[in-house]
Amino acid sequence: MDRIDETTAPATGLQGRAYKLAADEGTALWFTNALVMVKAGGPETKQRLTIVEILHPAGYAPPMHRHLVEDESFYVISGTALFESDGQRFTVQKGDFVFLPQGSTHTFLAGPEESFRSLVITVPAGFETFAAEAGAPAARRELPEPEPVDGQALAAIAARHNIEILGPPLST
Repeated sequence: MDRIDETTAPATGLQGRAYKLAADEGTALWFTNALVMVKAGGPETKQRLTIVEILHPAGYAPPMHRHLVEDESFYVISGTALFESDGQRFTVQKGDFVFLPQGSTHTFLAGPEESFRSLVITVPAGFETFAAEAGAPAARRELPEPEPVDGQALAAIAARHNIEILGPPLST
């Protein structure tokens, strides 16, 4: 069931209704060299929250950033990562949970040995529209071939979605 924007939920009848997605269902996006699977977004949750499953390649790190509107949470499904938020660093692994409040500066570095998979929840909804605008529909439900990320274009798109890019990715 592929859904991204406000127009698809009313057409599928899913807005405000219970539904089930299988492990391989949900809109699949390639976003900054990661695979994003949208499980619930604004249309389904009346703009209350977004839930995406994200698979990041080993060694992946997004730029330091902050969400001006959303709280962001990660539940680690597999792999490890080093997070940094507001100057504090901590390592996470399978089963760990990370909460990043609105306005906190943060980034992470996926472990070097294996991909990092997490369930990411943002409140309120909107992250899925950022990922859709900055990314592209996934041709396959697997990691894309790595490509350089245009930092200026990403920052401009992020700004339209109330996300500030503040600096380079985390390094060890």
